Amino acid sequence: MIQHFDLPSGERMAFRFLPGEGPVVVFLPGYMSDMRGGKAQAVLAWAEAQGRACLLLDYTGCGQSEGVFAEKTLPLWRDEVIALLDGLGIERALLCGSSMGGWLMLLLAEALGDRVAALVGLAPAPDFTDWGYGAAQRALLARGETLLQPNPYGPEPTPTHAKFWAAGQESLLLAKGIAFDGPARLIHGQADPDVPWDISLRLAAALRSADVQVLLIKDGDHRLSRPGDIALLLRTLDALGEV
Repeated sequence: MIQHFDLPSGERMAFRFLPGEGPVVVFLPGYMSDMRGGKAQAVLAWAEAQGRACLLLDYTGCGQSEGVFAEKTLPLWRDEVIALLDGLGIERALLCGSSMGGWLMLLLAEALGDRVAALVGLAPAPDFTDWGYGAAQRALLARGETLLQPNPYGPEPTPTHAKFWAAGQESLLLAKGIAFDGPARLIHGQADPDVPWDISLRLAAALRSADVQVLLIKDGDHRLSRPGDIALLLRTLDALGEV
């Protein structure tokens, strides 16, 4: 059942919470995605079958949450997710981030410290506001304009708003290192046209933890939503146990 959480901003954030054992598995969707996606639903079904606690959510400005997407940023979403975790009384979480959600999980891990038990990244895309745009595109965004790009997953172009881009540039992680010491599992397709798979190798090096594994799928694309890809994700969650 979809529920709504009242944020300090006054906006309502849509979520679905499944009580259960162990650290709460929190699924963080990608850019302009939401909890109705196939990977999020598969994680929820796995958690229900395993008796594990699970939290799905829609960022404000996305899905069934309130808000205007053009006004949102990663630091804002980080703070809103923390508010939701606090509001639900969640003291320990296993963060599972897809694409942009993989960047958000790292920002959350740094902010929450020991409350984060483990990380699972699916084609994680930290720092994509930096490496994901050419010089002309960055100049356009720096002028405060909105960048529109072809969307391979839908008919409408994908917007990048200047506010989001600027906040991303203030939230870069790969060069400075990431203060997280728990287990981290990074799954990446080597046929990913959107996020180069070497980003996961750079992320593995940037994480302070020694318990980091990178799982490469030779023919895997960016979405990693094929049955075999999802099966690997669920096996990875299973292998982490209740950390």
